[in-house]
Amino acid sequence: MNMKPLVIGNLKAKYPIIQGGMGVGVSRWRLAGAVAREGGIGIISTAQIGYDEPGFDKDQIATNLKAIKKHIDLAREVAEGGVVGVNIMVATKNYESYVKAACEAGTDLIISGAGLPIMLADYTKGYDVKIAPIVSSLKAASVILKMWDRKYKRTADFIVVEGPRAGGHLAFTKDQIEEFKESDFDNIIRDIVNYIKEFEEKYQRQIPVIVAGGIYDQEDIKHALSLGADGVQISTRFVVTKECDASEEFKQAYINAKREDIKVVTSPVGMPGRAIFTPFIKRTNQGRIPVKRCFNCLEHCNPKDIPYCITNSLVEAVKGNINNGLVFCGENAYRLDKMTTVKDIFSELVF
Repeated sequence: MNMKPLVIGNLKAKYPIIQGGMGVGVSRWRLAGAVAREGGIGIISTAQIGYDEPGFDKDQIATNLKAIKKHIDLAREVAEGGVVGVNIMVATKNYESYVKAACEAGTDLIISGAGLPIMLADYTKGYDVKIAPIVSSLKAASVILKMWDRKYKRTADFIVVEGPRAGGHLAFTKDQIEEFKESDFDNIIRDIVNYIKEFEEKYQRQIPVIVAGGIYDQEDIKHALSLGADGVQISTRFVVTKECDASEEFKQAYINAKREDIKVVTSPVGMPGRAIFTPFIKRTNQGRIPVKRCFNCLEHCNPKDIPYCITNSLVEAVKGNINNGLVFCGENAYRLDKMTTVKDIFSELVF
């Protein structure tokens, strides 16, 4: 089996590897640009992307929208013509503004999850941008493809299928995660690969299927491709690179993590999330941590009701204050034992 390029419409990446979007501040221009330069697709997370910019404390949304263009432009400077995209959560407050800011900034593509991106096809009308939903089931894939087909006479340019071994927020219940079998996810991938054929035939073009969640080495990639997928999305492995935009302390937390340190936690957004067990997580298990201020990050969030502020905890972590932060990670984070580079990861993964 040879690794083929990933073709998404008129976009072409040398290798079928997408670097997953990681917020807050973990995958911005440095990481995305480096991945694109090496022949993958680099993804910038727009989640509170301007957290370290002047003005963020006073107006988070306006600052984030400006930062989107800044980071896309900077990523392109180092990408050497490679493909650069963004990840925008559906749950983001003012989602439409984020989508249009990314389009205006010239992003190549938008990947969108944390909810079904029903309106993404509408918000990107008139822009030359590829769009993809993140789904975790055939049902979710069916809902979004049928909706876009019926309402907007278009289809997804590619689809990211994310399993329960991923980091960050997960579209599964805790019971589903605990009872997870690799064969179950394999069947979901196969079902989606077969399902999209009718849309490929209707729109006369390929709709690549990208597998995400727990992809760590060559064998994982080969397995995904053997199921009919066209590529993979990898996040956790790229954290411990010199190009990753997070602090050195954040990266070291990954390197120091043991298997038993990686837990499925409850996020304020009401979804399970996988993270490294830090003193902060321990405190959340002991009771509510009062929210001192709202960062205007999520559409459906009441600071009076949530167990803690997710933006504040993620910002603290990415800055290096691990004891007071939430450190999202994939299931395989414990396998990381040293710092590396994006180039070295590609040399290891490519076949």
